[in-house]
Amino acid sequence: MLSDQSPDDPRGGDAPGRGSGNATSRDSPDAMSQTNPYCTALSIPVPRLEVAKESPDANYYALLIVVLLERGEPITLQEAARRFEEAGVAPADSALASLKRCNPARPPIYRDGDLYALDPHDDEADLWAFRLGLRPPRGAALRVVRPEPRPLPSPDSPLSVAHLDEAWRDGVPGGWSAQRTAICVLDAHGVAVDPEQVLAFVRARSKWCPVSADSAKYWRRGAPIRVLEDGRWSLDTLHRAVGSARRAVRERIDVLRRWSDLRPDPAAVKANEERLEKEREAHVALLARMRRVIVHAFPETKPEVVVILDIGRREIKTYNREEIGEVMKTLREYDIIAAVNVRGLLRNLGFDPGQRRLAELGPPQKTVQLNRQGRTLRITLDLLVRSSCGISRPFADRRVLQGYLRRRELSRLRRRLEADAKSLYALYQYGRLHGVVRLRWGFLDDWVRAPWVHRDEPTLYRLMQQAHALGIPLDVVVGSAPGWTDPWSRIQRARVNKQKGGWRSWLVDEIGFVIDERDVQMARLAGRKEEER
Repeated sequence: MLSDQSPDDPRGGDAPGRGSGNATSRDSPDAMSQTNPYCTALSIPVPRLEVAKESPDANYYALLIVVLLERGEPITLQEAARRFEEAGVAPADSALASLKRCNPARPPIYRDGDLYALDPHDDEADLWAFRLGLRPPRGAALRVVRPEPRPLPSPDSPLSVAHLDEAWRDGVPGGWSAQRTAICVLDAHGVAVDPEQVLAFVRARSKWCPVSADSAKYWRRGAPIRVLEDGRWSLDTLHRAVGSARRAVRERIDVLRRWSDLRPDPAAVKANEERLEKEREAHVALLARMRRVIVHAFPETKPEVVVILDIGRREIKTYNREEIGEVMKTLREYDIIAAVNVRGLLRNLGFDPGQRRLAELGPPQKTVQLNRQGRTLRITLDLLVRSSCGISRPFADRRVLQGYLRRRELSRLRRRLEADAKSLYALYQYGRLHGVVRLRWGFLDDWVRAPWVHRDEPTLYRLMQQAHALGIPLDVVVGSAPGWTDPWSRIQRARVNKQKGGWRSWLVDEIGFVIDERDVQMARLAGRKEEER
């Protein structure tokens, strides 16, 4: 059973944008916050399965999440199936068979023996709470633009600047010619206009401008636009092409007005984006303040030696079995605990994590399919570390460790376990930097999601965006995992190149060669030594 929430938990307390949603609670909010740690972490009232089953997104997996939120503690699939029967979802036998088929042990649900529990700090838990109507949306509904009805332009009367502003709200239509665009501008001004003023008028309202200063050279004889001796463009308002341009503007405005009910206010969209960005930055700062630790022990079932690696301070402490009490005391100082089989290891150590975040460093999936014939590759932790960090021998052979323990060569055992903990640290940091870990085997070179990384963590992609916006380079370490003593000893300067008008960006070294982003082990903004990522 999880304990009360840590005061540093960003999802606890009165989190902004969270509310009661459409769910009903069996207990008062105050009682809920004291008895149900899952709902406390998500800042939602305790839901009812009878209500949540009416949601359009309520499949068996989603309803298993609701049952876990109801109970606030791990349950077996048999217990969940009986609850399904009580709520009228399905008979217990049928519900149990469906729960087994839906692959229940996937984020945010994890399996611990025969029990299934919920990780409320996983991004998916918050998303499912929203989809099932257990919490309201974080942002207010965007108001819709409903322009005041104005008379549509008539083919017999000149256009106005207001007409063009409304018709070109999304820019000049792609099918319009340079001549039609220039006719509209000259008709709205009512006088002869310099070509540069026409260009400036169009560019102020559209990213795409079909008109150029030399457009008049390509207009046929008898065109509605004449070039005066001083170079200005003059419009013949009696020409039939002028009426055609006015009708095109009228049709464009009519279409936009008919669809205006579905168009949100751009100002509201921008304000909502700015608010969400501020919330994300605040969460990033909170995540940065959290103390993180990696725990590695041997043997896992009955630890004799425990290694504690402080991620922020880059410090390692090793404890023998007689010092387990010190291990418990040390772990209480951290907000995020990472390990392989982290929940089982902490249980074997006798440590209750409470509401602390737990980062599972084991492989997030067991296999990957290699071809259509069904050949699969077994994913191991050793393979992920070698693929991501370039460490040839990341972990010691268990038989070697057992030999050290049997012969009581504790010094050698401690050194080897500390080296293993450094390999786990390299994998953890690679995942934080990229949001994923790398899987390479033969022709296969793919990504695997790093489940310990929150979506708000400052990944390499975000650092590249920030560096490009500020116009400064990045300091990167490329290749294999950096050394423990001096991690920035292989530092090199890289600049960010970005596709003009596009989203794609890439790293280039000082010589001009492209850097494979998958090989980057550490990165920070140039000149900011505190960003040791």
